[in-house]
Amino acid sequence: MPLNLPQKAALTVLSAVGALLRPGRADLVGVVGETTGVGAAKQLRDRMRADATGRMLLQGRPRVTNASVASCWDMEPGTFGAAYAQFMGDRNFQADSRPPVRFVDDAELAYVLTRAREVHDFWHVLFDCNTDIFGELAIKGLEFVQTGLPMSGLAVAGAQWRLPASDRRLLNTIYMPWALRAGIACTDLICLDYEQHFQEDLDELRKRWKIITAPLPPAHLRFRSKQDPASPST
Repeated sequence: MPLNLPQKAALTVLSAVGALLRPGRADLVGVVGETTGVGAAKQLRDRMRADATGRMLLQGRPRVTNASVASCWDMEPGTFGAAYAQFMGDRNFQADSRPPVRFVDDAELAYVLTRAREVHDFWHVLFDCNTDIFGELAIKGLEFVQTGLPMSGLAVAGAQWRLPASDRRLLNTIYMPWALRAGIACTDLICLDYEQHFQEDLDELRKRWKIITAPLPPAHLRFRSKQDPASPST
């Protein structure tokens, strides 16, 4: 959807305020990512063009959908696919639920941002990060190191104030240094064809891709499934 500069500025500001107030609104987070992320998207595209797998992704433009990940539910325990299926199933997440890119006119750049958006849950699995506000901010820190997308950095800077002081201190003293170290150490995540590795052992993939998993969080920040009798009621 073409926008002039004033329209883009207004959309960015309003969406940013909404995303900070309600970080669970993926549509608002996505809008800010699109209106602020074109420069970073160009750099990601150039990295993909310089990489054999990245070029293949740009040419084929595969999408992460319920259909494309359906085989994960049949994978052997210990595989990347099985871990992803458990991650999604435990949280009632759907691969199809990511909002589309709407405010980037260049089709190739729009795909780059789409790809970065759709592989986000793969990163949660690979780096063993929870999906509460704390876990999302930790993975957003790593995402900023890897992609340079401004929205990732803005999310960490802004939304961390929704955390209690003790959790905010933990985020900045332990998890942000981890995000920097892990984001630098690992392979170029935007250039991976994750869907071709579902059947492979998760730990072996982590070694191959130089993944440093997140530090184990304190008990109150660990994921509890809805079926867990120890889970607090909502």
